[in-house]
Amino acid sequence: MKKHKVRVYPSKELLPKEEQLAWKLAALASDNVAIDADVAEMIINRIIDNASVAIAAINRRPVANARSQALAHPNTGTRSGATVFGMPNDKVFEPAWAAWANGTAVRELDMHDTFLAADYSHPADSIPPLLAVAQHMNCSGQDLIRALATAYEVHISLVTGICLHEHKIDHIAHLCPAQAAGIGTLLNLDTDTIYQSIQQALHVSCTTRQSRKGQISSWKAYAPAHAGKLAIEAVDRAMRGEGSPSPIYEGEDSVIAWMLSGPQAAYEVPLIELGEPKRAILQSYTKEHSAEYQSQALIDLAFRMREKIGNFDNIKNVLIKTSHHTHYVIGTGAGDPQKMDPKASRETLDHSIMYIFAVALQDGRWHHVDSYTPERAGRPDTVALWHKIETVEEPIWTERYHERDPNKKAFGGEVVITMQDGSVIQDELAIANANPLGAKPFAREDYKRKFTTLTEGTIDQSEVERFFTVAENTAKISSGELGELNVQLEASSLKNSERDTRGIF
Repeated sequence: MKKHKVRVYPSKELLPKEEQLAWKLAALASDNVAIDADVAEMIINRIIDNASVAIAAINRRPVANARSQALAHPNTGTRSGATVFGMPNDKVFEPAWAAWANGTAVRELDMHDTFLAADYSHPADSIPPLLAVAQHMNCSGQDLIRALATAYEVHISLVTGICLHEHKIDHIAHLCPAQAAGIGTLLNLDTDTIYQSIQQALHVSCTTRQSRKGQISSWKAYAPAHAGKLAIEAVDRAMRGEGSPSPIYEGEDSVIAWMLSGPQAAYEVPLIELGEPKRAILQSYTKEHSAEYQSQALIDLAFRMREKIGNFDNIKNVLIKTSHHTHYVIGTGAGDPQKMDPKASRETLDHSIMYIFAVALQDGRWHHVDSYTPERAGRPDTVALWHKIETVEEPIWTERYHERDPNKKAFGGEVVITMQDGSVIQDELAIANANPLGAKPFAREDYKRKFTTLTEGTIDQSEVERFFTVAENTAKISSGELGELNVQLEASSLKNSERDTRGIF
């Protein structure tokens, strides 16, 4: 591992292509190193994880609408096409639109994997576009595994070294270049083609964080799918010999110069050396609960603390001491009145630690549907408790949030519950139970259990077993057979399973 220094160069100070960050990422992508067995196994875990959260969300409005848009773009070319979650395997679509539909399904419930460092990320957002292209281009399971190892490596390197959030740029600006890099590996493209793809991908994917502020809309689910669609188009364009804005990170009018820390900025992005194995996926972690990752440990803590509370009406106030991010993004430090509103959207509620902690404390469980219903959010006793909860930034938790040593990194907090009689119940939890360093780290059987739980009543048991068999043997899938990684539903149970005329397409 070596830190690559990134700064802005005036146009008169020519920066050689080989010294640019986009080129180094492209070189990493074109480096065909062997994939370690534990990395391949974790990639399979995340393929299962993605499918579970996608099927759980399959009939929610944003997912159904994304699917209906994809259905307007069936594959009509000479290549194989790509499958869409829920649809039969023998129906295939243009890969960019399949990635759009599947990416929205994966992201809708905010329950797949995460990596947090200088910035935030959900690296498994790369799986839908890479799988779609792999299906379309008749790639093998081994090709897909290599590609996903690259996407995770590039994404986690960027998230570790460059903060987008402080400049209110949405985190898909790291995702889209990683997806382009992964597609480059998938298709065995040369370094220069991948370099141009990465630059184009970054150039078109810089959007603001208003998508995660205030009254959060369904665009939060669509945004990563949008990145995947853009990445596929960027690679296609580069494969035809076209160039891109360059240098996209270091240029005088580049992303860093005008959207991030400015002309005097300097970043350090950690990159593995050529020839080193791509193991970054092992630094990421999935979610056991359907909510923002910073809430995972606090949900587990609520389950533990509730055992010490006799009557929830006797709670005077609750103080959550936590990191800068948790306080200012999903806590009271955000200053968003919507985070305290019982009529807020699900997308807003899953970014309100005050709501989440209140419900977890009262219920002792967290459910991806039941915990967010309007009836649950509007319960008077819940609203009363919810409005007694406040967050504050505690420097030690901010320090642990940004800790580079994965053995010290933490996203939890300390909770102080003060009762009406003045007694105090106090506890803390640094790491979510499901985290690799947590009390109950997720293993293959946990991913399969999560799939079974989230898809219960939605798909036939025979389809569950078929999918598990295929997914666990991803490395053995032959070229042209990756369509079997799709999960199918009975047509009668699927909303928007036919092309319609409500929109333009």
